[in-house]
Amino acid sequence: MPLLNRHLLGLQGVPREDIQLIIDTAVTFREVLERPIKRVPTLQGKTIVNLFYENSTRTRISFELAEKRLSADSINFSTSQSSVAKGESFKDTIRNIEAMKVDMVVVRHSAAGTPLYLTKICDANIINAGDGIHEHPTQALLDMYSIREKLGRIAGLKICIVGDIAHSRVAFSNIYGLKSMGAEVSVCGPSTMIPKSIQDLGVKVIYNIDEAIQENDVLNILRIQLERKAREYFPSIREYAKYFGITSERLNKNGKDILLLHPGPINRGVEISSEVADGKHQIILNQVTNGVAIRMAVLYLLGTLN
Repeated sequence: MPLLNRHLLGLQGVPREDIQLIIDTAVTFREVLERPIKRVPTLQGKTIVNLFYENSTRTRISFELAEKRLSADSINFSTSQSSVAKGESFKDTIRNIEAMKVDMVVVRHSAAGTPLYLTKICDANIINAGDGIHEHPTQALLDMYSIREKLGRIAGLKICIVGDIAHSRVAFSNIYGLKSMGAEVSVCGPSTMIPKSIQDLGVKVIYNIDEAIQENDVLNILRIQLERKAREYFPSIREYAKYFGITSERLNKNGKDILLLHPGPINRGVEISSEVADGKHQIILNQVTNGVAIRMAVLYLLGTLN
């Protein structure tokens, strides 16, 4: 059964069946990653462009590796080494790339809506690898896959997203996806970092981290995005860590065997202590491995639609 849409622009409005299909397909590709030869010929002959206008480590490498594992030809676009540095417009850049007969474009951009714009000016399949503070769908998909892998289900779980909700594309993709899959979703953080309309999405707002730990089965801990001027929204890093940081003392005090996720990169000692980041509750490196499998699944499902 194919996906309903030929692009992956976000998880808002994506039906449960499509999310389930991507996660189930990723299970198969996760097994491929454990083989001595970690490659299948599934997308042989397909050409994929990785169009990253923002810095990235995990997402970019994960997509590149997923493409290689599927035997696709991949091209990595760097703005500093392209005609963009000479003043070429975004539209002209895309049309020139498409003229080279590419099949898929993986795009990350600081401007929300860029992946949608690409669907209007080129015929390739478009995959959103993060656009502004809008969405980051493959991160949410790998988070959901990791939760299901560890706990056996998503439906009925109580899952809290902690931190800078207002500036996080990861938070919104997770809210849309988790709600579609039947989880009870809440958010927790300083009031200055919680959008006023967030409850309209059907999520509960919690302002006390100890309450969030006590009430939930899973915490998805977001990075404080210092590069997006997040420090303007609370008095100091030290105060944020005091009131919202996840520490072993805080987990022990609440006596909860809770599952912890983090999309990375980690600000150790801020949103999460080093002891917790390396401890028994977290599955952070599992998320990284599962990210390759999820992106293989997305590339495969979209790449075989045509």
